[in-house]
Amino acid sequence: MKRIITEYQFKFTNSVILLPFIFVLFLWVVFWIETKFHINFHHYGIYPRENFGIKGIFLSWALHGNLSHLINNSLALFVLLSFLRFFYRNQTLKIIVFGIVFSGLGTWLLGRSSYHIGASGLIYVLVSFIFFKGIFTKYYRLMAVSFVVVLLYGGMFWYMFPNIEKGISWEGHLSGFVTGLFFALLIKTPQFGKPVIYEWEQPGFDPNQDSFMKNFDEKGNFNPTPKPEETIKDYFTSSLKVIYDFIGIHKK
Repeated sequence: MKRIITEYQFKFTNSVILLPFIFVLFLWVVFWIETKFHINFHHYGIYPRENFGIKGIFLSWALHGNLSHLINNSLALFVLLSFLRFFYRNQTLKIIVFGIVFSGLGTWLLGRSSYHIGASGLIYVLVSFIFFKGIFTKYYRLMAVSFVVVLLYGGMFWYMFPNIEKGISWEGHLSGFVTGLFFALLIKTPQFGKPVIYEWEQPGFDPNQDSFMKNFDEKGNFNPTPKPEETIKDYFTSSLKVIYDFIGIHKK
């Protein structure tokens, strides 16, 4: 049986940098428009349990209260979105889109009666998903990424509780964290399954075409196909008569 080793190969592409760059750039453009034209978009934020606040579920992530808030979120988003795109390429779009929606919905259900804005909810989704998914897959490279995320953003854990810092939406943080954990449990990552070691573990393997498997019958008993009888080949096919003469050694 042929032995092969196939392991998922992470591939760096331009999107690993372009995706977070474009995402963060959009946040800065929105903030610049607000500052340049003295427009306040805060009413597009999440206002919990009010119909007019539902639009914020889809729009609040793009709004920030001040420059410091924007800078902090931009740095975290750039790093985490790069991680997400590189290590979970097939799941990236789902995590971003549904992460925004479900973390926003959680904020709308749980939040205080005030406008909640900012991309912090999505940041907590990304931290939670990358951390827990790496642990759940038990894939050593992803577990290493989980460890890096803890080192970089482990301190964020405390900001999911009330009265830690005035003016932050701890409800949005908590909603994002729970959403990321839920996605880590729900969203499948088949690319990180058990690595293929043998040829018969390949998805397209056909036992009927394998020379070794042909030695077993339908019941699994070893029943090799009998080898054809060997035939003696005639190497001399000439019709000429050959006379052999023995030349002896004459003793004197």
